[in-house]
Amino acid sequence: MKYEKLIELAIYARDNSTYTPYSHFNVGCAVEMKDGEVYTGGNIEIASYSPTNCAERTAIFKAVSDGKREIKKIAIVGDSDYTFPCGVCRQVIREFSKKPEIIIANSKEDYKIYGMEEILPHSFGPEDLVGDKNGRK
Repeated sequence: MKYEKLIELAIYARDNSTYTPYSHFNVGCAVEMKDGEVYTGGNIEIASYSPTNCAERTAIFKAVSDGKREIKKIAIVGDSDYTFPCGVCRQVIREFSKKPEIIIANSKEDYKIYGMEEILPHSFGPEDLVGDKNGRK
């Protein structure tokens, strides 16, 4: 899928799929999986904040719950200039991708593309847990 279309879907998610009664800071995400299927999500706030779910995790968890396991591209659009994923979302993106294209956008015309190593250098992933039956290497 073209970047602009994925960004358009993320903008739609930001504008229609969020629940942000406290911060009023809306974020939308569209994630394209390896098979070409696209999932969208918006951030969902809860009054106590800790159970709040970011747009990226909403979209990714929808995909994973449908049996998808590998992210190809992910587009993120927020209410401010170039909204990047939080640390938790970066780790979730890392869990379900090998070399994703991470698109941080302000609009369909104004976006930047990053790789996983750029947004989460020296990351820890599933392959780091491969070892003997006790998890040791």
